[in-house]
Amino acid sequence: MVPSFRTGNSPSIIWGRTLTDHRDKLFDHSGAVEDFVFDAAVARVFPDMISRSVPGYAAIINMIELLTAQYAQPETRLYDLGCSLGAASLAMAAGLAYDGCEIIAVDNAPAMLACARDCLVDIPHPVRLVDEDIRELFVENASVVVLNFTLQFLPRGDRAGLLRRIRDGLVPGGILILSEKIAGETPEADTLLCEMHHAFKRRQGYSDLEISQKRAALENVLFPERLSTHLDRLNVAGFRRVDTWLQCFNFVSIVART
Repeated sequence: MVPSFRTGNSPSIIWGRTLTDHRDKLFDHSGAVEDFVFDAAVARVFPDMISRSVPGYAAIINMIELLTAQYAQPETRLYDLGCSLGAASLAMAAGLAYDGCEIIAVDNAPAMLACARDCLVDIPHPVRLVDEDIRELFVENASVVVLNFTLQFLPRGDRAGLLRRIRDGLVPGGILILSEKIAGETPEADTLLCEMHHAFKRRQGYSDLEISQKRAALENVLFPERLSTHLDRLNVAGFRRVDTWLQCFNFVSIVART
């Protein structure tokens, strides 16, 4: 029996109220920039940064709640890997219909986890925060696993092994929700996707300087891949079915089923 989906205040709205008064102006300066890190300065403005930088982000967070309501199983674990401030964890807590489940949010950025503790309060199901590198985490008895814009920050050589461990740790009928920034399948497609993304960011109030500076900061940190590469890797990892359910410019979300 599929549990009913509870409506009401969406996770993205509840989560966003915590820190949205802090406007992202981190890259509003000229000169050399350092590599992007998830430090206290980023944590302070993160809700504003990600909502203005990632088209479709609110839809992804809200659909994590819906997918949790449909696929979470009793007496299992739900993992938010690379949880940042815990938006996906909050969505899973809102969608979870069963007692006896455990939600585990994992990140290795202390500043992000510190803010997550403040964000994940007064929620339907408690979330256990874990300070650990997700590449070293043992996933077990999981019915829902979320990698929400996390894999893209790992070295490419580490990605297949992580996905295999996630697949091995999922129970039958479990799902992985993988959201990523992608590269275009051809140079021409990649250029078009980047142009549309930059137009989106301008519409959100970012200047050309901010867009350029942040892109430089991420150049040695975030490594996007083609959508076809992600789909092939998930199939090789042993997922029974892999579907792209959302794409907005060069941002996608995929559901992989066991």
